[in-house]
Amino acid sequence: MNYHKITRGLLQTIAVIVGIILFFYFIYEIKSLVLYIFIAAIVSLIGRPVVLALKKYLKFGDTAAAITTLSLLILFICAILWIFVPIIIDQSKSITEIDIRSIKRDLNEINIQASEYLGFEQINFIEAMKQSDYVRNFNRKELPNIFDLLINNVGNYIVGLFSVLFIAFFLLKDKRIIISSVTALAEPGKERRFLMVLDKVKNLLSRYFIGLLLQIAVLAILYSGLMLYIDVNNPIAIAFICAFLNIIPYLGPLIAGAIMVLVVVSNNLGADFSDQLLPLIITVLIGHALAQLIDNFISQPFIFGASVRSHPLEIFLVILIAGYIFGIAGMILAIPAYTTIKVIAKEFLSEYKIVKRLTRDI
Repeated sequence: MNYHKITRGLLQTIAVIVGIILFFYFIYEIKSLVLYIFIAAIVSLIGRPVVLALKKYLKFGDTAAAITTLSLLILFICAILWIFVPIIIDQSKSITEIDIRSIKRDLNEINIQASEYLGFEQINFIEAMKQSDYVRNFNRKELPNIFDLLINNVGNYIVGLFSVLFIAFFLLKDKRIIISSVTALAEPGKERRFLMVLDKVKNLLSRYFIGLLLQIAVLAILYSGLMLYIDVNNPIAIAFICAFLNIIPYLGPLIAGAIMVLVVVSNNLGADFSDQLLPLIITVLIGHALAQLIDNFISQPFIFGASVRSHPLEIFLVILIAGYIFGIAGMILAIPAYTTIKVIAKEFLSEYKIVKRLTRDI
């Protein structure tokens, strides 16, 4: 009798494990659709106050309010692109005019001086570049393939944008879609519990995205001060672009720092490297580091404390996993998605020890 119980329990455990593996494999296979749905849900969450205002004050119908809200969102995005794209193109042209050979020559001169002063072995930057596998193996014939890849990605982005807008339209038009989808999982008479979870998730995500906007605003102010001090072209626009890149966890700040350095170099092409350009680069790097310290130790704990209640290592691992599966978009959406999962797990899986430990602060 005990043998049959043990066998049945083992088979049930294996079945659960296989079911979980198949579920995650299915999610991985439709990861693009999952990503579109989640982005559309975020868009509907952001646009919901606009829809409610249009229906309350201007007496719009559900369809008209949803279309107007999405149109306003598209106009806002187009306005941002209209402002920033010409600046990005202008800065890109300036960056292409950078004399890399001159910079490498100046770096080697500084290397020689530093080596003589400190007694270190010299590093020949020019030879290192020549010996680089990337430089030696670079083939101009590969450029058409790169352009084909970019064109294909543009097509994917268009499909993704259309999918997100299409899904977001119906979520904005009829809020009962989400409610009906959530309550469909509940047993008859127990829908209230699911609705409470939905309200808690909406509140947490609303606070998170408001906090994200505040974080970008704080960094934009800090970066603007730095860019104005360095005296580059379009300092406010450059600051906002670099601040916006911080929505990409971990990679965003690095990309922003690299852009700042390139902008400084491109705006000082005729300057002497060791006497003028190098001090400016050091100033930018120090200023960027200070802004990141303020963001990491002051802004983020204060802004996200009410919504993202997770250990930093926990968040780091979640972002890495999401980035591996979904790419950059996954890294951006990892924190709100993980917060949602934790709220659901606490409500329905609280009997498990690991769930209790992960959700004790929610």
